Amino acid sequence: MPDYPDGLPIGSDWVSTVDTADVVFPYDGTVIGTAPVGTAALASRAIDEAVAVAREVASLPSRARRTLLNDVASAVRERRVEFEQLLVLETGKPLVDCQVEVARTIVTWEAAAEEVSRLHGETVPLDLLPSGDGLVGFWKRKPIGLVVGIAGFNYPLLLASHKIAPAIAAGCPVVVKPAPQTPLATLWLVHLVRSLTDLPAMVQLVTGDASVGSALVTDRRIGAVSFTGSAAVGHQIARDAAPTKTLLELGSNAALVVAEDADLDAAADAVLRGGFYASGQACISVQRVLAVSSVAAEFTDKVLARLGEVTVGDPRSPDTRVSALIDARSTARVAEWVDKAIAAGARLLAGGSVRDGVLEPTVLADVPDGVDCWDEEIFGPVVCLRTVSDVDEAFAAVNASRYGLHASVYSRSLKTAFRALDELEVGGVVVNEVPGFRSDTMPYGGVKDSGIGREGPRFAVEELTVTRMAVLRP
Repeated sequence: MPDYPDGLPIGSDWVSTVDTADVVFPYDGTVIGTAPVGTAALASRAIDEAVAVAREVASLPSRARRTLLNDVASAVRERRVEFEQLLVLETGKPLVDCQVEVARTIVTWEAAAEEVSRLHGETVPLDLLPSGDGLVGFWKRKPIGLVVGIAGFNYPLLLASHKIAPAIAAGCPVVVKPAPQTPLATLWLVHLVRSLTDLPAMVQLVTGDASVGSALVTDRRIGAVSFTGSAAVGHQIARDAAPTKTLLELGSNAALVVAEDADLDAAADAVLRGGFYASGQACISVQRVLAVSSVAAEFTDKVLARLGEVTVGDPRSPDTRVSALIDARSTARVAEWVDKAIAAGARLLAGGSVRDGVLEPTVLADVPDGVDCWDEEIFGPVVCLRTVSDVDEAFAAVNASRYGLHASVYSRSLKTAFRALDELEVGGVVVNEVPGFRSDTMPYGGVKDSGIGREGPRFAVEELTVTRMAVLRP
């Protein structure tokens, strides 16, 4: 286990907590460590400490912020294998997915460092009106203030990094709250950040339940809340935090459209790669597949013929692609959704059983509207296939969802590709690749119930700063 102090990193030191909680390996239930459990009072204390240093953080030179961000990237890189192993144990994600998470984390910190030098404003032609004659106008960006970052359990290190790194780049102190199931990698990350700066209260961490989160987001002294998690919780946070700015990266039921001119082998490969990575616990994993009728049968056969390539088992093995979900309750929920879909008329083409605590890679066909497997975010290794008459029907089905994060289209036609870009109501359209593709430097976020605001260091830094206009009469 990583070596960092006991307690929670609050203020300039680490603060002891009354309670601790076991952190378990989801695959076999083994206790891998203990974590401090915070309280609403400690959350308020962290905000006190952050507010006290906010002005000092905002005045840090650009070179200091950039150096810190690059130093954190180097520190994670030096410990990448240890981070990968820890992530496997606390999330239960397959090793290959944890390796990707750490690699993306490093890129995120490096990209945030680059954005420091791009944080600038512009001049404004005030003399477009006669009243502006003789005036000089320009604007600059200023830190929004204290940032509260709340991360999900599925990619704890990466998601926390997407909160912390842009906040530092923008000149904002940040208090981060990891998911209760997965606090260890984030605690270690925060320890590394604090060890590299003379302002440790710039980055603090509080664990705990919903009462801790509520204490953080309802404090009127904060400048912004950045949350990654379920739509229901995100909507509640937005209501509770109002009028504070909220950035919400919420759920989805990502769709993949297979057009009549698609490369079917590539599309089938996308379902296998994109539907089951991270054991399906990714908000842009392939969940809904809409195949045009002229190719649907052949496409389905190709998917089922290769399903055996999705290795199920111990997430510590480099060969494993699907393992246990984060906890038994999640497994039971996903299995129940599958059973309800079948009862509503869906056909089970593969999987559907829980063996040794792991839900098998599952493929359903003909899942009707109004069923959770189709309408909601399943967050498990389940893919739903539906045959449609043409691309028009497919696009209409994609847009009928209350979610809109990413969607993918497989087609050889540029016309279809650009139609998708124009017509699909999502934050990102991916052509001939999985909807789960995400570069950490691109603007990432959704529309409708998938959230508001954009992540990716450049775009997050913009979200975490405000314009300040200057009007001067020389």
